[in-house]
Formats: sequence, C-alpha cells, structure tokens
Amino acid sequence: MADRITLKRYLVAIPAVALVAGLAFDWSGNPGLAGVLWAAGTVPVLLILLAEIVTSLRRGEVGLDIVAALSMTAAVAVGEPLAAVVVAIMYAGGQNLEDFADRRARREMTALLGRVPRTAMRHRDGGLEEVAIETIEPPDRLLIRRGDAVPVDGVVVAGVAVLDQAALTGESLPVRAVAGGTVMSGSINVGEAFDLTAAKTSAESTYAGIVRLVEAAQRSKAPMVRLADRFALVFLAVTLVLAGGAWLISGDAIRAVAVLVVATPCPLILAVPVALVAGLSRAAKQGILIKGGKALEALARVKVLVVDKTGTLTRGVARVVSIVRLADIPEGEVLRLAASLDQASGHVLAQAIVAEATRRGLPLSVPGDVAETSGEGLVGLIDGDRVALGGIAFVAALVPGGSPPELLRLKAAGAAVVAVAFAGRMVGAIVLADELRPEAAGMLTELRRGGIRHIILATGDREEVARSIAAGLPIDEVRSRLTPDDKVAIVTAARVHGPVLMTGDGVNDAPALAAADVSVAMGATGAAAAAEVADVVLLVDDVGRLAPAIAVARRSRAIALQSVYAGIGLSFVGMVVAAFGYLPPVAGALVQEAIDVAVILNALRALRGGAPPPLASARTN
Repeated sequence: MADRITLKRYLVAIPAVALVAGLAFDWSGNPGLAGVLWAAGTVPVLLILLAEIVTSLRRGEVGLDIVAALSMTAAVAVGEPLAAVVVAIMYAGGQNLEDFADRRARREMTALLGRVPRTAMRHRDGGLEEVAIETIEPPDRLLIRRGDAVPVDGVVVAGVAVLDQAALTGESLPVRAVAGGTVMSGSINVGEAFDLTAAKTSAESTYAGIVRLVEAAQRSKAPMVRLADRFALVFLAVTLVLAGGAWLISGDAIRAVAVLVVATPCPLILAVPVALVAGLSRAAKQGILIKGGKALEALARVKVLVVDKTGTLTRGVARVVSIVRLADIPEGEVLRLAASLDQASGHVLAQAIVAEATRRGLPLSVPGDVAETSGEGLVGLIDGDRVALGGIAFVAALVPGGSPPELLRLKAAGAAVVAVAFAGRMVGAIVLADELRPEAAGMLTELRRGGIRHIILATGDREEVARSIAAGLPIDEVRSRLTPDDKVAIVTAARVHGPVLMTGDGVNDAPALAAADVSVAMGATGAAAAAEVADVVLLVDDVGRLAPAIAVARRSRAIALQSVYAGIGLSFVGMVVAAFGYLPPVAGALVQEAIDVAVILNALRALRGGAPPPLASARTN
C-alpha cells in the first residue's frame, strides 16, 4: 500500500515538472521544446493508465479511465500537448486526492487496528516478564500498566481498572472495573496499574475478533460500486457520441478533445467508494461495525425488522423485579433470607437473588444444614431458623396452606417466581424476569417513524413470556417457541414486506442472521457465531445503536448518489459547452478537476453528523 501511494506521488510530480519547465521554455520563445516536454510528461501517466485499463478489461471491467486515456492520446495527436499534460496532472492528482480521502475516511477504522497490543507483562515466579501476547494462556496473571492496551479478555484481580473504551464502543467517558469485574481486550488503561487474570487467549478475545471483522470490512466492495461501473459504461458511450458528433459536425478535432477532457476523470469512480467508506468509519466511531459497503448499502434499504428477544430486546439475564409479601415480614428481610440460603446454590436464579441482596447492602448470614433438590429448591438453616425456597409447588408442599393464587397468576404471566418459607409458613416470593432493555422501546419507535413497515418478535421462549415483553411495543407479530429453522422460515417469509433486517445475539440466531438481507449482532455480549455471520456488529451492549446504524447507512448512500448525480450533471453540461466550441481543452481539464474535488469533498460529509433522509425515501431496488 505504501509503495502504491509513493508511486502515485511520483507520478503526479513528473507531469507537474514537465508543465513548469515547458511553460518556462514557452515564455522564453521556444514553444517547440515546450511541446516536447509537455508530451514527454504525459507519457508515463498514459502508460500506467493503459496498463491499468488492460488489467481491468481482463477482469471484465470497463470504466471511465478509458476516457482519460483517450483524452491524453487525442490531445497529443492533434497538437494540444499542454491540454494533455494538464489532464495527466489532474488525473494523477485526482488519484492522490482519492487516496487521501479514503485514508481520511478510514481513520477511525484504522485506529482500531493500530491499537493491537504485541506484548504484555506477566507475573511469573515472584517477578515480571515481558511476553508476546500469543503466549498468554488462562489463567495467567498480567500487570496492566498505565497507558497499556489490555491484551486479552480477563477479570480484574487486584487494583481498580479505569479504562478508555472509546475505540471499541464509542463511549467517550472512561469506565471503571473493580476486583471481579470483566475487562475487554483493546481497552486502554488510563488509571493506575492493576492485575488481570486472563480469561481467554489473544486469538479468542474480543479485540482479536473485532480486528478480524474490521479487516473483512476493509476488503469488501459494495454492490453500489458495481452499479457505478454500470453507470460508467453509459457515460462512456455518451461521451464518445458527443465527442464524435462535435468533430463530425464542426470538422474541428479540438472540440472532440475538449469533450473528452471535460469527462476526465468521472465523479462516479471517486464519490461512491469515498462516501461508503466514510460511512463505515463514522459508524465505527459510534461503536457500530459494518462489514463493508455491501452491508452498509443493504442496511439503508431495509423495510422489515425481525428481532430476537433474549439478549436483544431484553438483557438476557434474570433480575429481581419485585418482592411479594405474604406475611408481616419486610420485603428486605424476605430477600435477605432467600439470598442467605441461596449462597449455597449455583443456580442462575440463586446468583441473581444474591446479587440483588448484595446490591442493596443487606447483611447475609451463613447458611447451614443445606439440602438442595436439583431443579426444585433448597432447605436450610439461617440464624437457627429453617428456611425453604424454590418453586411454588416445592415450597407449598413443605408448609400448610397450599399455593397462594397470586403467585400462580404471576407464574402464568411468564415470570420466574421463587417462593420463600420461614419458620414453617410461606412469607413471600421473589419475582425475577429478563427485563426489557430501557432503550428498546425508543429504538423500535424511532425505526417505525423512520419507515420500517413490519416488526416481528421471534423467540424460542414461551408465548406468555414473549407477549409480556411485546406488550406496549410497536410490534406487528409475536412468534414464540421457535427453533433455528423456524426463525429462518420467518425471515424468508417476511420478504413479502421488503428487505429484511434480522437482529439477534445467540448461537441459535446465526442461521436466521445469515438468511436475512442484512443482519445485526450484539457483539459485546452475544455469541461469537452470531457476530461471525452478521453483517453489522454492535460493539457496545446497547440495542439502541441500531437506529443510528441505519441512519448512518441511509445518509452515506444518499450522499454517494447525490455526488454521482451532481457530478454527472455538471460534467454533461461542460461536455455540451465544449462540443459547441466554448470550452477549450485546457480550460475543460481545469473545470473537470474542480468538479472532481467538489464531489470528493461532498462525499466526505458522510464522516460527519447530519439529519439523514427519511427511511421511507430510501431506494429499495
């Protein structure tokens, strides 16, 4: 890449030197030598251009580089070497400008790759050793110094981690992790040094996966670029017809050269890739990784959303949502008793109850004489009193009075209910649920306003749970108890409403993600399989980023089309003016270069914010 950029810089220097030297000879009264220098300065650019055209033709690609070659050749042939060398400078300079714009647009994505750590400080035999990150294995203990990039995913074991995750998630403020907290690789330590226990190897860690996705995105070529290639064929034909017609009608070959010069190079081959790459870069800055122009363009056209429930609309983990009192015992005491006994259990609901009690600062007692019935509940002593907790039927069988109707109603509604008995009577229950993400409702409403026609909730969970989550949300269909094959069928059937966007985070979502026109995975917390097949990965655990992702895609595509249409229109006007003899070749070259600079600068607007066009107006073909 560096050699290619250096070659292009030398390539623009050769005709530039020839132009200046030729002008000096022309002003000193030696126009013949000036013409020779101008023609000589054109030849290197023309030869490299011809080689690129031959390579493209062998691949079956026809572009407007042919017009550039024709204009330089024709200008030299009809005795207009000054126009030829100006075209050579402008063409080579335009290629350098495109490279600059491309590098500028990729800056945020390149920043991710530039932060890959190469070594780490590992504790070994009472000392520290610097090792290559490829040699790190769980549970190695690492020292993360101030300014270091975290090399692997891990858990803080000593100290407090203050981390800059802006390049990973788009969050501008540092995050804090205490002992026991998890840390993503690629985060930068902006606080004091801390110790980390490796949880994964470098190849398995978050940052390595992100880098692989970025590299795939940078290698992608969008369908819209191929669309530009097809436009180029039409524009090439129009250019040749105008040039030939001007020459035939006027008998002046200079007019034909002027027409060719004005059409060189075309904004089509500049604006589209710059705008799309700029859009990819802007999305990456917001913690949204779009895997190339193809995915970005597809994202701009979606009309249907198929959304998974667990881990997408919801957090994917059970949380205590309420405590039901059945006796004259405070809610906090019901929770304390349950959490004290649950310390002896490894069940996921037990962990959620203990976590809630810890969050509230409740003093937990050490359980004794604990007996657990797998999948049912457990019984034990807390401060000398017998406590039982678990499923409603399990606890009701241990105490008089049977199952309270209010608890049965909660269970029927889809909530997880843990009944609590104390001193021979049922005293309360703890209600847990996979809560709706706070940003989910706003995200769906925003998408609906933007033009998403149909929203389907697709989940493998029970119907009552799915409907309780969907209640009050702008969802058209609720489909529950689905297998991975069922989800694929739903995605396929939904295409009757338009291009389909599928979003999910689990391994079971991967087939449906692959089947959708464009797919989004929750990369921060989701399964690796989902992130691997998805076209878009949200690097931060926030489904609310979906609406901005679509907005960025729509705006980038709109800017690309705007640049193309404006550039073609201005070029066509210039070609007509040149055909009538009002724009000589040298002036035409300068006019066309001004057009090219304008469309590239316009395409770079995709890097910045702005009001995106309505989703409903996005093209669907």
